Order: sequence, then C-alpha cells, then structure tokens
Amino acid sequence: MSAPVFSTLGCRLNAYETEAMRELAAAAGLEGAVVVNTCAVTAEAVRKAKQEIRRLRRDHPDAALIVTGCAAQVEPETFAAMPEVTRVVGNAEKMRPETWAALKVPDLIGETERVMVDDIMSVKETAGHLIDGFGRHRAYVQVQNGCDHRCTFCIIPFGRGNSRSVPAGVVVDQIGRLVDRGFQEVVLTGVDLTSWGADLPGGPRLGDLVLRILRLVPGLARLRISSIDSIEADERLMEAIATEPRLMPHLHLSLQHGDDLILKRMKRRHLRDDAIRFCAEARRLRPDIVFGADIIAGFPTETEAMFENSLRLVEECGLTFLHVFPFSPRQGTPAARMPQLRGPLIRDRAARRRGAGEAALARHLAAQTGHTHRILTEGARIGRTEQFTEVAFAADQPEGRIIAAAITGHDGRMLLA
Repeated sequence: MSAPVFSTLGCRLNAYETEAMRELAAAAGLEGAVVVNTCAVTAEAVRKAKQEIRRLRRDHPDAALIVTGCAAQVEPETFAAMPEVTRVVGNAEKMRPETWAALKVPDLIGETERVMVDDIMSVKETAGHLIDGFGRHRAYVQVQNGCDHRCTFCIIPFGRGNSRSVPAGVVVDQIGRLVDRGFQEVVLTGVDLTSWGADLPGGPRLGDLVLRILRLVPGLARLRISSIDSIEADERLMEAIATEPRLMPHLHLSLQHGDDLILKRMKRRHLRDDAIRFCAEARRLRPDIVFGADIIAGFPTETEAMFENSLRLVEECGLTFLHVFPFSPRQGTPAARMPQLRGPLIRDRAARRRGAGEAALARHLAAQTGHTHRILTEGARIGRTEQFTEVAFAADQPEGRIIAAAITGHDGRMLLA
C-alpha cells in the first residue's frame, strides 16, 4: 500500500490543514486512500470539487475516496450522493486523530458512518492540530478559525463555524520551533484574523499577539499577517506597523467593494471612507507599506455608478495587489436571493477591475527599479521582497536566505534582479 493522496482546493488555510491531515493520516497508519479537501466559497468552487473527485476516482479506481473541507461541511449530502465518494468528513472531524484511526476501518456500518459531519457551530475548541513547517522557506501558522460575522455573500461561517483562537503561548512556542528549524519568515493565518483573541481570557487583540511574538521570538527575521478586516485593526496592531521593522509592510485587506450601499447590502462592517482612512493612516505610519485587497465585481443590484465607486477605490486606497472575484451566487446565502446581474455584465466588470489591478501593479513594479530590496529567496532564482513582490534573479541564489539585491527592472508581473 502507499501513502494517501491529498488534493487541496481553495484557500491557504485549506492548504495548511491538508498538511495537518497528512500528519494525522500518517500517525494513524492510513494507507492507499485519496483525500479531497474542498472549498465552498462559490458555487463554482463546489463544481470544481465534484470535477476533481471524478478525476481522482478515474485515476484511483480502487482507493477509498474521502471528501472533507468546507463544501463537505456545508453540503454533506451532495458528496455522499456521489458514487465516487467513500466517506464524507466534516471540518472539525478532519482535525481529530480519532477520525483518521476510524478511516482505517474498511467496512462501513450503515450509511450514518459514511458521513462524519457534526454541527460545526457547536465546536468551541481552537485549531486542534498545529504543524511545524508548512512551506519550504516561509511557514504558515494557523492562529484562528471560523467567523462570527454573516456577510450576505459568504457561506464560510457555516463551513468553519464561529471564531476560535489559538492561545498566544501556543502560537509563540510553535513559532519558536519554526525559527529553530531555520524558517526565516512566518505568516499568521486564519479565516477572520482580526477577530483573534475575542474568545480568550481577557480578550486580547491581534496587535497584542503580533507584539508578543516579536518580543518573545527575537530570532524571527520576518513576520507577516495574512488577510485582515481593516475595520477591526486595533491600536496595538497599528503600533506594530509603525514601530516593528520585522513586521512586513504588506497587508491584504478584505474590502470586497467601494460603494456604501453595496457594502451595506453585503452586510460589511465598514464604509468606503473607513477603508480609505485606514490605508492613509497605515501609510503614514509605514510609508513603504503596500496593500492587496479582495474585491467582488457584479454584486447583485450593482449599478454602473456603484461599480465606478468601487473601481476608484484602487486609486483612493492605493491598492497594489488585487484579487478580483466575479460575483457567483452561493446557495444558502442572502445574496443569492437578491436581484442578480447578467453574467456577461459581471464578467465585463471583473475584467475592468482586473485591468485596474494590472495597471496598479505595473506602477508599483516600475517604482522599484533602481532600489535595493531585502528578498527572501524561495528558490534558486525566485524570491519575494518585504512588500511581498515577487522577484526573478538573473543568477542562482542560495535558497531560504534573506539577501539584498538591486532591482534592475520588471516584466509586468515581477521584479528583476
């Protein structure tokens, strides 16, 4: 028999959890299985999950095929009905050692055992399994899971449950071990990262965690924060942005739109002026900071004027890295019941948004030419600056090191050094 085959769809957190499942499966002695870790963020994500399941069944006709992740949590019956699927495992269950021990049992006792999905909203514990080193030179550390908010377009809280935080001491210990193993950079990840600490004694904030890590792990060269909700950025986080050079000058913001009425219909907690004000303040505190953002194009009821408001946010916030999502109605969300835009219009607006993003990235790349950057090498000829801009080297470099290099130009996608 062979080690299980894992396939990951969706976000960075899913990729992290796949590595955790790989360790759990190995510890349980599970062999010869295929595991699909699904995403549920859009209807298209669920379609891709089904497509991947069918492909893997063709490639592994005799293997036990286990489906887990957010889509399995939200729609267990959908995947249980697929003839290719052996078992369906929920998001909480997939992180438990006893689940993987049970998956070794080849004979199912009735249909109920085939579906191992409980009520995710009843889960109170923090992330149950931490791994020491996901990634080759940059490590990702999950410090939070779940979400307490209910944006009208989002199904993820029903796949991930309510917000749970990993205690600061556990996070610091893990990062210390990663540094001892030679990692130069650590990225804090979560579903709703700025809600970290709300469920812990004393209600610490994300800024408290960041400053504690930097104080107690002096050997850590670089600390990054993944996607945050800017309206929840606390004073201590802003202090860290202003005073801690080891906190990298790159923030990815969950903005979603730039028109106030659409933001209200999305049930977001910020308005456009809040986003503009946050970016201006962060840039005042750290002039070299750059911003990425998630933006949805073609949300229900979006008029051309509303779209233009959102498009201008690229300039008014000074965004550099755009992740543009054409709106896709997700069954079970309020937005799916709102008046929908036509598909061609949604695709056109998404393309225009991407065009604005490409122009913003080109301006950023051009501005770096002639400057020297400190770059974490991810391969012999590839790396990233402190601002998370990708760099291609003209000659081989030592991997996993932070080196200083002069930027000679760019190719429209990455810097050249």
